[in-house]
Amino acid sequence: MPSGAGVLYVVATPIGNLADWSARAVSVLRAAHTVYAEDTRHSQTLLNHHDIRTPLRSLHEHNEQQRVSELVELLQQGHDLALISDAGTPLISDPGFKLVRALRAQGCRVSPLPGPCALIAALSCAGLPTDRFSFEGFLPAKAGARRERLQALVADPRTLVFYEAPHRILETLQDCADILGAERDAVLARELTKTFETFLDGTLTELAARVAADDNQQRGEIVLMISGATVSDESADAGEAERVLQLLLPELALSRAVAIAEQLTGLPHKLLYKKALAMKNALPD
Repeated sequence: MPSGAGVLYVVATPIGNLADWSARAVSVLRAAHTVYAEDTRHSQTLLNHHDIRTPLRSLHEHNEQQRVSELVELLQQGHDLALISDAGTPLISDPGFKLVRALRAQGCRVSPLPGPCALIAALSCAGLPTDRFSFEGFLPAKAGARRERLQALVADPRTLVFYEAPHRILETLQDCADILGAERDAVLARELTKTFETFLDGTLTELAARVAADDNQQRGEIVLMISGATVSDESADAGEAERVLQLLLPELALSRAVAIAEQLTGLPHKLLYKKALAMKNALPD
């Protein structure tokens, strides 16, 4: 990529309150050659509010791959570009991953311009553990696939974070209670930074009942956060470690198997490494 090449700025946008935008974000968008957005009609309202007159082009899941050559050419010509989503940080449950990967592969510079992100905003006020969490995005729309995904998360000790559509939130809460456990602590954050911002907390069963009783809680943008599984004792840890490592060790080097097992289970590195070493030594030569 030439030294005078442009930069693609990945720019976070407000998730509700239009004032939640940095002066730098506005300045970069005003100076950019083109702004790419998932929904140009929605984004034009935001740009107009901040008197940003930069040309706006669509970039969504159906044309993302086709836009790559266009952006590469503009960047090579020295133009700075910007990528925004409808709300929040681009690529977080939004299009852009394929584009950014393709541009980086071709040596283009991609730079983040940080700002609002619904999952981080929700976690910061939820009162659930935040030292480790797992962002799962949107659960599958179909009940069977949704319940299967939840089943895979039953033993995860990290705080679980989901985005959910308002018309599915009640079914999701009921499935979570059935599969993860009715007494799991959870927080439902809705319409963050907007006029009707709401945080509801309680067990999954309690949240399901409150949402069922109030149609207003089945509207708007929703983040659902659920406490992780409680690891009851060391023997439970050892059993989970052995189950995962039995699958990984025959295929991978010990250090790589331990690293992946740590990501999958959330169990301590020390416990997993000790278990993996013992299992490796026990394998036949």
